[in-house]
Amino acid sequence: MKKQYLVFFFLCCILAACTNNDNTPDTGTENISAEEQSLMDAVAKFPDSLLLREQLIQYYRDSADYTKAIAATDEALKKDSLNDRLWDIKGNLHFENYDTINAITALNRAAGINPIPQYIIPLGSMYAQTKDSLALNIADFLLEAKMTRDDKEAFFIKGLYYNFTGDKSKAISFFDKCINIDYNYMYAYREKAIALYDLNKFEDAITVLDKAVTLQNKFDEGYYWLGRCLEKTNKQADAIEEYKNALRISPDYVEARDALKRLGAQ
Repeated sequence: MKKQYLVFFFLCCILAACTNNDNTPDTGTENISAEEQSLMDAVAKFPDSLLLREQLIQYYRDSADYTKAIAATDEALKKDSLNDRLWDIKGNLHFENYDTINAITALNRAAGINPIPQYIIPLGSMYAQTKDSLALNIADFLLEAKMTRDDKEAFFIKGLYYNFTGDKSKAISFFDKCINIDYNYMYAYREKAIALYDLNKFEDAITVLDKAVTLQNKFDEGYYWLGRCLEKTNKQADAIEEYKNALRISPDYVEARDALKRLGAQ
């Protein structure tokens, strides 16, 4: 049996092994807005309409009410437990709610039903962020199965894994591979800069980030990390400007706002 089929078989085993075991709290019925009530009534009237259920989920998501959003997704899954899109939605909701473990569980279900890059790539990234070596298996699967247009996503997953597990030099080598494939791949610039920052190579990180924000002047995270690096080189005035740049692009960038407060700037 060829190696790529062994990898595929192994990945399928991983995906099939995961079950949905998270417990979602009761959402309650207090403080229901007119819009929420209207959406709930529509779902009750047309319970088979996935579109209406997704609209209700999105309403909760936009309101940052992840408890209700996840509960509404679970209700939809009761009617269609093999709907990979719903499992993907649930995974993203958990991830946005800083629950990586349950996000992985849900994305595993999505990928087990429909093993497409849209689910497998973020799943690999989440495994990397939890320092789970399954991230490397998923990256190898993507490389061998040729499921993506190029290999940058697989290399990024590997770089992310090594970044989180502390092998910064190895991480940087993989982020460089990503950038060589696609010089507009901002995530690779960000993670390479973070690795350099962790190595106390602040000037090198600044060089990387300067290139990133030159290529994409709306890259809020690039400006934020420029601020972090500039602080480390005792250039507080420049750091303040970069934090302000991040906030101009993303007014809700909490970390940038906190940094400005810390430096006594508004």
